[in-house]
Amino acid sequence: MKIALTEFVTLDGVSQGPGSPDEDTSGGFARGGWLVPHLDVTFVRRVSGWLGLADGLLLGRRTYEAFARDWPEITDPVQTVAGLKARPGRELQIHGSARLGDALLAAGLIDTFRLVVAPTVLRTGRRLLAGAGVPSGLRLTHHEATPNGLLLLQYETAGEALQAEYKGVTAFV
Repeated sequence: MKIALTEFVTLDGVSQGPGSPDEDTSGGFARGGWLVPHLDVTFVRRVSGWLGLADGLLLGRRTYEAFARDWPEITDPVQTVAGLKARPGRELQIHGSARLGDALLAAGLIDTFRLVVAPTVLRTGRRLLAGAGVPSGLRLTHHEATPNGLLLLQYETAGEALQAEYKGVTAFV
């Protein structure tokens, strides 16, 4: 089974509090609700289509608390998710839960990234993928822009991030 991470981010990489001003005020964050002004029918259709690919959802504590009252005690989520990934099926999806997604990426368990990039720069807030881990390479598999300016990007993981030395423009002509 594949594991797909779906995240809403600003152009400067903030993933905290996209849905409302009081969604996640941890660390004094007061800029929540930044995604909502840009929502449109194209966004809703695409995200609904992504959800239709899921056989299950993986939620971190903060995101789960937005959906339910009680959080089950999980002592080793990486090991548990690795076991789920080994099962047959389509996708396990992570929506929000940036810390969980970051931990699973560091463990090499993420297969697909689906990013919704808002035309917003906040300069404050918790960033997506800010933890420790091996640099990851990605391959773009789909992209589109919505009428309200959201970029919908889909990437597949492609091993460790590549590096090279720039040899000038003539190397590409």
